[in-house]
Amino acid sequence: QVQLVESGGGLVQAGGSLRLSCEASGIIFSINAMNWYRQAPGKQRELVAVITSGGSTNYAESVKGRFTISRDNAKQTVTLQMNSLKPEDTAVYYCNVFFEINYWGKGTLVTVSS
Repeated sequence: QVQLVESGGGLVQAGGSLRLSCEASGIIFSINAMNWYRQAPGKQRELVAVITSGGSTNYAESVKGRFTISRDNAKQTVTLQMNSLKPEDTAVYYCNVFFEINYWGKGTLVTVSS
């Protein structure tokens, strides 16, 4: 049974930083690409960052240079370091993995005040 558990969300002022973590279980973590998505109120869920099994990364244009995705295969954890946060980064952030089907965590709320 695949489980993804996010943590680290909260309230931060614009310009601040937050670090999100996602702990995975039930999959061979090291061979799977891991993703972070977000969904702002009234908007569609969007892909924020990807890290492949080999450690290659890709980011949405809106977060390039501010967010960093990383993984620790030994701890089966993927992390999203978010710096220089903006009010438009306010959203529920979801951890995601595709392993035969899409699996999602329950999400963690990030609120950036202006």
